[in-house]
Amino acid sequence: MLTNDFKLDRRAVLWGSAGAFTAGLTGCSGGVRNAGGLRVSITGKGEADTRLLFRHAGLRPDFPVSYSEFQSGHLVVEAFNSGSLDFGGMSEIPPVFAAASTMQSFRQVAVNHGDVNNQAVLVPAGSQIRDLAGLKGKQVGYVRATTSQYFLIRMLGAVGLKWSDIEPVAMSVSDGAAAFSRGSLDAWAIYGFPIQRALATEGARVLRTALGFLSGNYVVCASEQALADVEKSRQIEVYLQLLRKGYDWAAQNRDRWTAIIANEIGVPAEYVRDQFQHQSARYELRPVTAAAVRSQQEVADVFTDTGLIPRHVDVRPLWTDRFNSIIAQEA
Repeated sequence: MLTNDFKLDRRAVLWGSAGAFTAGLTGCSGGVRNAGGLRVSITGKGEADTRLLFRHAGLRPDFPVSYSEFQSGHLVVEAFNSGSLDFGGMSEIPPVFAAASTMQSFRQVAVNHGDVNNQAVLVPAGSQIRDLAGLKGKQVGYVRATTSQYFLIRMLGAVGLKWSDIEPVAMSVSDGAAAFSRGSLDAWAIYGFPIQRALATEGARVLRTALGFLSGNYVVCASEQALADVEKSRQIEVYLQLLRKGYDWAAQNRDRWTAIIANEIGVPAEYVRDQFQHQSARYELRPVTAAAVRSQQEVADVFTDTGLIPRHVDVRPLWTDRFNSIIAQEA
């Protein structure tokens, strides 16, 4: 059983490029101050957008919420560390990089378990690449310190290739979409509805989904400052309960939710419907468990073994199970 008194290590050196993090924050509303309410991150459009889910499911928190949009999880980490965020989600990967070399100001309070078939390696229309082995020597786009880098590493390993056997190109989601569209990449490891958009508008082809390479666990985080505040902690409890209800609503109203998402991201509804039909799992909120901790530890070990983080990372101090009883309640 996990305990609630894990202590976070404090480290002074920021991982990666602080300038890149700052630039990423400049274009979003991450700096909004909302002392009376909850500051929440949104990463990606469509199903990942809890604003959209809550609005159409008729769910309203009893407190103000300020939303900030981010392109990837490592920018969410930086928002937490800058004190501009109270609550947000990301994959298992960004916290691992943060724990390797930076001061963490957040804790992982829950698991969002969901689909991994919405993460894939794409190749352009007409590509001669037919399998993962065909990536050798090719330019492959990915988003650094995210699931796309992780499942790409594991896919390469599955066919006997190393990271050095490809020409990896780290780029943001929007830059990757532009590069893929203009033919500057041989393949693109990406997640979410950019896949459906590339399939619908550019004739892209899925080379391989992340099924078998990702756990399906996405971590839900809260800032240490918010967790130390009685009212903010209550707001987090309410938000977690609303998330459970929202996911229940989406599962029970799949056709309506499909149309809503298709309209939101601007692709034909049949592409969203196809993704839903091929989901590896529907989204659900889960409590913190020893299995969730082990899953993230495996991720950390892969990055260590590949030499992409400088030393072994123990992920246990990142977690707290203080909201487990709330999450376990019926939606």
